[in-house]
Amino acid sequence: MTQALLGTSEINQICFVVKDIEKAAGAFATLLGIEKPNWFLTGTQEISQIVYNGVPTPARNKLIFINTPSVQIELIEPDQEPSTMRDFLNQQEGIHHVAVNTDDMKKQLALLGENGYGVIQTGEFTASKGRYAYVNTVPACKTMVELLERDEPQPIPPVKPRTADDPQPLLGTDTLTQIAVVVKDLDEAAEAYCALLGVEKPTVLKEGDSKITQVVYRGEPTEAKARFLFIKTPMIEIELIEPGDSPSTWKEHLETKGEGVHHISFHVKSMDEKIAILEEKGYPVIQKGNFFNGTGRYAYMDTTSDYHVIIELLEKFEA
Repeated sequence: MTQALLGTSEINQICFVVKDIEKAAGAFATLLGIEKPNWFLTGTQEISQIVYNGVPTPARNKLIFINTPSVQIELIEPDQEPSTMRDFLNQQEGIHHVAVNTDDMKKQLALLGENGYGVIQTGEFTASKGRYAYVNTVPACKTMVELLERDEPQPIPPVKPRTADDPQPLLGTDTLTQIAVVVKDLDEAAEAYCALLGVEKPTVLKEGDSKITQVVYRGEPTEAKARFLFIKTPMIEIELIEPGDSPSTWKEHLETKGEGVHHISFHVKSMDEKIAILEEKGYPVIQKGNFFNGTGRYAYMDTTSDYHVIIELLEKFEA
């Protein structure tokens, strides 16, 4: 295991940048089975001290933090002032970054800089004592990484056990287990991720025999050729996908949207029931099939209208 350029492999947050944080809050409340959270407004420039591309900016954001049994979900609605979130939203809604904690921001940023990862934006927290920095990992990792440094420990509170009277998760679980990224060059992207996280490169896998996988993409059978790599981190798994030349949701994403985050995943029970629930809410199946080794199955649901990312359902077969 090599030194992690990020100083850790513990990704603890996934952030969605959205146009309407009220709508997004309602959608995630339904998905996760929680009360709709309230947003707060970040402080003025005197407090936040935001610097974007080397220039101070008065940008302010509406923010929501949602704790789950795995990673924290952050929702951001930026104002019109210059910021990395505003530039992102001018192009699309969706996952803007993942985040990690650091004990020494200056040290970590210097190390990242030496390895070609410059700083895009910095600022101070406005609800607690600490600071953040967005690092330009997009060219290599196809999404951004945020470093978080706190002056005082601020552990994420545990998710409270549910009672029968509490709202229930739409999918029967509120544990986000995976984030997946579609890339043109799997080996190149894997090298970047492994260096940042300080992990050894996992085995690269290929699509399984079509008699086993039985993939159906937009209603038609397909081989769904691709190369895959799974990086396990303490809280969430990272999947890298390099599409092949046969029809698939991954190939479609690469051709229409380019490289970037393709989906987030939840492990579920009674998949057919969960598919029906999502379809009833207007989220159709894009692609479904069995795992390459036949030990389970998956379904990609078109949830982009409300969640700005595809949600994948994963179900392991009973042994």
